[in-house]
Amino acid sequence: MTDEHSLMLQPDVAGLEKAAALLAGGGLVSFPTETVYGLGADARNDTAVAKIFAAKGRPSFNPLIVHVADLAGAETFCVFNDTARALAQAFWPGALTLVLPLRADAAVSQLVTAGLGTLGVRVPDHPVALGLLARFGGPVAAPSANPSGRISPTTAAHVAAGLGGRIDAIVDGGACPVGVESTIVNCVGEPALLRAGGIPLEALEACLGRPLARLADPAVPTAPGQLESHYAPRGKVRLNAPYAEEGEVLLGFGPVDADLNLSAAGDLTEAAARLFACLHQLDAMGAERIAVSPIPDHGLGQAINDRLKRAAAPR
Repeated sequence: MTDEHSLMLQPDVAGLEKAAALLAGGGLVSFPTETVYGLGADARNDTAVAKIFAAKGRPSFNPLIVHVADLAGAETFCVFNDTARALAQAFWPGALTLVLPLRADAAVSQLVTAGLGTLGVRVPDHPVALGLLARFGGPVAAPSANPSGRISPTTAAHVAAGLGGRIDAIVDGGACPVGVESTIVNCVGEPALLRAGGIPLEALEACLGRPLARLADPAVPTAPGQLESHYAPRGKVRLNAPYAEEGEVLLGFGPVDADLNLSAAGDLTEAAARLFACLHQLDAMGAERIAVSPIPDHGLGQAINDRLKRAAAPR
């Protein structure tokens, strides 16, 4: 994109048809999912996928998630085992990405997989995303629609602020209800959690009847969201802070006296939905030092803490 602004589309028939046509022409379109706004491109088109990396300034070794309309669409590209199918049937459409072996004949750009023999795939649970996928009729590679390492977007305005003018269009579908990215489970061999996210770990383990292993090496990402410094606001972040020190802005949780509060009621679902919006607001406030209240490390709290840890990592 060389224009100063990206086209803003409404989530109606005309808007979705225009968005699908832009994708088919090799363009970049941001669209809402239940988790965050994605930056979509035709996953089969090398040039289109390369535009994602250019727009985001994203490291080429960090693979992308592919969004499809249904389980049958996912099976076109990936090999499912019993574990993967059980998880897909229980949680799709939904905030769960499965990392699966790539079929030998899968027509997916190698830029999507970062040269790996696996693919991260999911079926989003959002009417706008599903409407766009249905009209496009193919796989859409879609990482979060933000500059790499920056705060993930949960509104169209967030996308426009970070990528406006770098991408072709933004479909404005309102605020994302979940507000944190999808949970990622590696289903190659022993099932393992790669990233906490919108589906709580406890729900996944209850579905499978066993605990998930943990596989994560931020130096060698096998799935999106594993780089150590990620989701970062401009200010320096201090975690597990019971109060703000002099010169700090407090991002609170629960009944605390805070400049901003993820959830005064201590509700983890509300906190997850508000997390990135609050980080964007801290940027808008010009906060240079940010203290964050302790967040319980269970359920969606695991996903919130994962994002905050990456936001606080040295960069």
